[in-house]
Amino acid sequence: TDRAYSYSDSSATVESVEDNPDGGCHIYRNGYYRSDISVVEGILKVNIIQMTSIRVTESQAGNPLVDFVVSCQGSFPTDVCTVVSDPTCQMSKGVVCDPVVISNECLLTVRRAFEAPGTYCINITLGDDTSQALTSALISVNGGEST
Repeated sequence: TDRAYSYSDSSATVESVEDNPDGGCHIYRNGYYRSDISVVEGILKVNIIQMTSIRVTESQAGNPLVDFVVSCQGSFPTDVCTVVSDPTCQMSKGVVCDPVVISNECLLTVRRAFEAPGTYCINITLGDDTSQALTSALISVNGGEST
C-alpha cells in the first residue's frame, strides 16, 4: 500500500493518505481541532390540553372538524404538523403541516378535519429550526362530539 504523509508544526497535525485495492482513498487526520458549539433550549414538551368538536349545519355537513388546544414549554415553535392514522397508529391517513406564529405564550389551536366519524390516532408535532416535540392521542370522533 502506498502512503503519503504530511506534517504541520503549527497545529501538530499529521495527515496520511492510503490507497485501497477497491479504488477508494481514506484520509486519516490526527491532531487538534476547534469547533464552536451553540446550546439552544428547544421545544421541551407538548401537551393536548383540550379537544372540541366543531358543530356544523346540515348544509355544511362533510368531514367532522376538531379543534385541538396545544400547549408547549421551551422555545416557541414555527410550524405544526398533524398526522392522522388508524387506531393502531400504523397506517397514516394524512399529514398536514402549517406555519405558526406565537409571540408570548406557547398555546395554540390546531383545527383538523377527519374523513368520517370513527376512532383515530393523532400525532401533533411542534417544530422550529433546532428542535421538535411530539404528543399523541387516541381520539373518537362521533359526528358532533369528540372524546
